[in-house]
Amino acid sequence: MKVATGLAIGNKALPELAAQAVLAAMEKAQLDSPACVLLFLTSEFASQPQLAIKAAAKAASCMQIIGCSSIGIFTEEDWVIDSPAAAAMVFSENIWLKPPKNTLLTKESTLLTLTAPNAINSLWLDSNAVRFGGVSGDAIGHGSFSVWENAKGITQGLCEMQLSNMDCAVGATHGLKLITSPRRITACNQHDIIHIANLSALSVLKSAWNKHAPINETSIPYHRLMAVHATRASHIEHGDYSLTTIITGDEASGAVTLAKPLQVGDWVSWAVRDIDAAQVDLVKTATQLKQQLSVKPRFSLLFSNLGRGPYFYDGIDQDLALIRTLFPHLPLIGFYGNGEIAPILGNNTLLQYSAVLGLFGR
Repeated sequence: MKVATGLAIGNKALPELAAQAVLAAMEKAQLDSPACVLLFLTSEFASQPQLAIKAAAKAASCMQIIGCSSIGIFTEEDWVIDSPAAAAMVFSENIWLKPPKNTLLTKESTLLTLTAPNAINSLWLDSNAVRFGGVSGDAIGHGSFSVWENAKGITQGLCEMQLSNMDCAVGATHGLKLITSPRRITACNQHDIIHIANLSALSVLKSAWNKHAPINETSIPYHRLMAVHATRASHIEHGDYSLTTIITGDEASGAVTLAKPLQVGDWVSWAVRDIDAAQVDLVKTATQLKQQLSVKPRFSLLFSNLGRGPYFYDGIDQDLALIRTLFPHLPLIGFYGNGEIAPILGNNTLLQYSAVLGLFGR
């Protein structure tokens, strides 16, 4: 199987950029006509992607084209944000198929899932199949965003393709540093965590932050903090947790409001987004995935949060640089979105501020 990527950057959102990316990938893969193409376009194409998709299909002489638009895209070669660009990955064999309607999917099924923000719902997220992918869009999910399959835009904004005859290993890396040990929630009301280990949730958070914070930083930076949670303390200790953003703390009640409702009995730790922890966690995740894969990886997919990429790393995508170091010359493609999808503790989970890495071979 031959796989390669191409990246084209321009000053205007012209359809030719999509064709250039496809042709560059075909040249590297030494393919006259690929069997299928994964195509990502920047948000400048989002309102009218069809001309660019058509140009890509014509260049490839192939209608098996899936992908989406997003605010930023990348290959192993480089990343692009705030400029019109197209990224393509071409394959000599068709590696995915559309699951027939009303087909009973099993845990052995792995679905590449690309979705617009308004198409997310629990019906398909909670299906038996293992899902991985990303959410097309910016950090807050506004604007025009497009998803396509079979070289056509999809009105419902959801593309799901089952990987065929591929070995795969998929995992998520959160880039968080825990600043408290796991503690049980003893009182809560939907999104409001009232007591943790019978103490005020806000007092526990304040105490943890005061021990961690720089000397000149006194107020709690809710935008940098996260709540990680699981049904068991051991899951958090081993890194197998879900996470949610912290909205605010209430001084009067001592409650902490989260973006996701939790339950009494859940275990929770406060965590801070940390560059060093992110790099360590990515190396750990990539190493584990390589060990899980029974064959040499032939290509990689990466779905990264917009808040995780160059904006997090002071203008350099250190995640991308690190993966290039770990897997030299491995074809890679992905985009920066406003949500990531990966299996966590056996459940398909919508993540934030994370990166989802997949390694694939045959």
